[in-house]
Formats: sequence, structure tokens, C-alpha cells
Amino acid sequence: MKASATLVVIGGGAAGFFCAVNAARMNNKLKVIILEKTSKLLSKVKVSGGGRCNVTHACFEISNLVKRYPRGTNFLKKTFHQFNTTHCIQWFEERGVKLKTEADGRMFSNTDSSQTIIDCLLREADKYGVEVQMSREVKEIKNGKEGFDVVLANGELLKADYVVVACGGFPKAGMFQWLTNLGHSIENPVPSLFTFNMPKHPITELMGVSVEKASIKITGSKLTSDGPLLITHWGMSGPAVLKLSAWGARELAEKDYHFTILVNWLQDYNEQSLREAWQVLRNKHAAQKIVNRNPFNLPNRLWNFLVTESGIKEELRWADVPAKEQNRLIKNLTAHEFEVKGKTTFKEEFVTCGGIKLSEVDANTMESRIVPNLYFAGEIMDVDGITGGFNFQHAWTSGWIAAKSIAAK
Repeated sequence: MKASATLVVIGGGAAGFFCAVNAARMNNKLKVIILEKTSKLLSKVKVSGGGRCNVTHACFEISNLVKRYPRGTNFLKKTFHQFNTTHCIQWFEERGVKLKTEADGRMFSNTDSSQTIIDCLLREADKYGVEVQMSREVKEIKNGKEGFDVVLANGELLKADYVVVACGGFPKAGMFQWLTNLGHSIENPVPSLFTFNMPKHPITELMGVSVEKASIKITGSKLTSDGPLLITHWGMSGPAVLKLSAWGARELAEKDYHFTILVNWLQDYNEQSLREAWQVLRNKHAAQKIVNRNPFNLPNRLWNFLVTESGIKEELRWADVPAKEQNRLIKNLTAHEFEVKGKTTFKEEFVTCGGIKLSEVDANTMESRIVPNLYFAGEIMDVDGITGGFNFQHAWTSGWIAAKSIAAK
């Protein structure tokens, strides 16, 4: 590397910052500049996990970790060998940030504040002289003989020997044009991690009710998911729904977000096994009113809703429920049908499926296979994970690999 080479990192989010601070640390001859188009740094880090920042996930085997990414599995098998969950925990701990694991595997700093992660990254940037420029939107990257000309929206020009594109995903294909102009191609972007809308469905009156173990199936497809499910004032959310939206991102976009789901509120049963167990329950609770006796530990508001929806009168005892209504209740408990009409972005934690084609990026270095000295990190590539810290892990990993590759040149 020449006496003083310049690295321009486009994007002041998790991937961009991690790349910049590590590159500056690994090679003190590098002049590192972060360009952030907004007036906020690390904005997704700030809001994720309800303001706590879900840094990563306690998933330590690479073969297991890659299964949490609907797109990019083979690519990630290579990248995680270089920098994975274990390395991530160690990196933050070496800088005074201890991470803790919650019951569902998500990992947060032990302060429960995303500001701890932000402060750590800002300290590193300060320590290694990373220059951070805000409100600097990049309009074009020109590739010349003497490196790159990075053209800003205000017409200003920055010279760079290396460029890392770490600006996150774009919702529309046209927004990638400044990268396709360099010869890159993209997988069409569609939303991932969204909630299901059920306009005017009576179940929305139960907003705030959640079930710890539910499973969902999209009819006419192989898409299924399980986990906690939350009823909201517009439909359904929670990890079970968000996972399903990630795995089904492309398929559900093709359906224009109009489809039918079957919800099983009782993960321990299917329709057949519940039917077989029903007689025992009926005999056991025979004398009690069905609304007062909910043997499945479902939230009471939900149980009452399902009983009413099945056409069972409130005053009926277990022993007196007619066969037709009983069958309907069994069906509603294990295969409750809902029409989904539309989606809602999940908080500020939106994720896009799609981006730079992975075949055009070297997984070992994050360098473009088309333009030498151009690198990618984070969500700009066609990689996305389910909810739970997996998208941040990809950001740290890809940022670190790009930094290492550039620092070594």
C-alpha cells in the first residue's frame, strides 16, 4: 500500500462503521472516511431491539447459523469461517462491552442500551482517526486509472483508492443505478420482515394478546413457521410471522401480499391428535361451562373469542357442546383460517431481500469480482436474516472481512 491510501466507506451504519474502524486499526497508513447521507449515524443500531440493539444471536455452529438466513447461505458458509458470533462477542468484550444472552438466544449489551454499542463504535472511530462526514449523499462512483472519484449530491468530488459500499438495502431497483452503472447486477429488492394485515377482522379486537407457541402455514405453499405470535390492531406480528415473512419474501411479493394463512394456536396438537384427545377433555370438564374452563393455557380473551367464533353459546357446558360446533372449535384451535390483505413494515427494523448478486462478490474478501478495489458490506448484498440479531451479525462479519482485505493490500 502506498504511504497514504484513502478508503471511502459509503454508509454510517453497522457494516460501514465496523469496516471503517477495523480497517483504520489494522493499517495506520490508511486514511479512512465514512460518508453518511443522513444527519444520523448508526440509526438502525439505535432503534433495534426496542432501543437495546440486538447485537447478535447465541448461535455458535456455522452450519446452524447459516440456516437463519433465507438468502445467502452458501456465501455465508465462507464468511462466517473468518468472523462469526464468537469473534463478535470477543471483539466487543475487548472494548469493554459485555454481551448477555436472553432466553430466546438474542444477545444484547449488559446495559440493555443500544447507546453502549454506538459509543463503543464512536470511540473506536475517534481512537483510530476515522473521519465521519454527515449529510453527504453519494450520487456516482467513477472508476478511473488512479482509483475512484466519489461524486456527491452537491457536486463535490472525493478521491479514493478503495471504496466500500455499506449503505444498506434499497426498496426499489432503480435506486441501485449508481452501482449497476459500474457493471454490477442486482437481485430485485422486495421487503422482508413485515407483519400481516387483516383489515377489519374481529381478531384485531384482541390486540396485545400473544401466544408463546403458535405455528403458521401459508396455504398453497410449503411456507411454515412457528414461535411466539402477537395479535395487533392491524393483524398479526411476533417472531412466527416475521420469520415467515422473511422466508416467503419473494413468494408473498408475487402474491401482492394477498394470501390465506392457517394458524395452529396449540403447537402440541394437530387437528387429528386434538380430535382424539377431545373426548377425555370433554369427560374431565363435563360439568363446567366451556368459556370458564380453558384446558390449553391459552390467553382467556383468545379462548373466549375462539369459543364464540365457533358458534358455541357462553352458557354451554363442555358435555353439552353439539358435534358441529365442537368440530369447528377443534378446527379453529389447530387450523384457524385468516385472509391476509397487505403488510406493515416491522418498526424501523425493515430489511430488504435482494441487492448486489452474490456471484459478483468474493466471499473471502468482500471485493467486487467486476471492479477491483470496490467492496461491499452489509445489506446492500442479497443476504438477509430472520429477526433475532442475524442481520447485524452479517453486517459485522462482512464489514470486518472487507476491512481486513483492504488493510492487507
